[in-house]
Amino acid sequence: MDLDVFVSAHRAEWDRLDALLRRQRRLNGAEVDELVALYQRTATHLSLIQSSAPDPQLTGRLSQLVARARSAVTGARRSSWRDVVRFLTHGFPAAVYRSRHWWVPTALLSTLVAALLGWWIGTHPEVQASIAAPDALREMTRPGGQYETYYSSHPAASFAAQVWTNNAQAAAMCLVLGIFLGLPVLWILLLNMLNLGVGIGLMSSAGRLDVFLGLVLPHGLLELTAVFVAAGTGLRLGWTVIDPGPRTRRSALAEEGRAAVGMAIGLALVLFVSGAIEGFVTPSGLPTWARISIGVLAELAFLAYVYVLGGRAARAGETGDIEEHERSATVPTAA
Repeated sequence: MDLDVFVSAHRAEWDRLDALLRRQRRLNGAEVDELVALYQRTATHLSLIQSSAPDPQLTGRLSQLVARARSAVTGARRSSWRDVVRFLTHGFPAAVYRSRHWWVPTALLSTLVAALLGWWIGTHPEVQASIAAPDALREMTRPGGQYETYYSSHPAASFAAQVWTNNAQAAAMCLVLGIFLGLPVLWILLLNMLNLGVGIGLMSSAGRLDVFLGLVLPHGLLELTAVFVAAGTGLRLGWTVIDPGPRTRRSALAEEGRAAVGMAIGLALVLFVSGAIEGFVTPSGLPTWARISIGVLAELAFLAYVYVLGGRAARAGETGDIEEHERSATVPTAA
């Protein structure tokens, strides 16, 4: 594309669109039709320039012009409770469902790693000795020791809030840092599985693995699932950098990045539920079977939410991205 020739051919249309947008009086019917037509043409021009002959100054000017025109055409829009309901019933579960081919294998492999680490630590006394001194290990694993009292060491409400904050930060880091080819996500996962494996190994070596699982499973099922979803989405975002598919890398990252932001909000709500279970159910006086049953029910409810609501929304075309009219007004073009 000869950029100078292209600009000369279309400058008059851009100037006319700018003049219509600056007009103080109310536009008549013919002018409104002209505004819409010029807006669509200018959006196409912008896309052509971005894909064939990117020029920062011209792209900036046309982007601003298209944004102003889109606002004039679509009008101002305020978020409402309807948007919240749509996000919770369509956008978020669809985004989780679409990422299932990433987070389900992530969950299975991570669980396997934690189990293997637990077996290795539990069957090798020299590994246990490298973790802490024998007296410290006994203090952690004995009845009434640190592993058992950890969940009741603070008031339930403040403990639940602290757990929710920490887990939400970990999930957000997986989502945000995924863009660095997913490498930081793998490190975060390894640290989480190492912590879980150490607990499994030390408590199994003390013959109290059933107690440990009775404390972890009520909240851990839902909590770890949320972490795995965040990690899988982060890894998917990292892979998008490597292979954006038929989309341009820029548009692919924009789409997946917006979905990841929505995912962070949704997962914060999921982790709020797991934090409440960890703060109020895990340290409660309920029988172990009752506490684990609550955790299993919460996990099954989330999976049903994703695979039923999310699957239905995804098949209907929902991606978890913002609505089409709120996206950048560009059209696909061949480079």
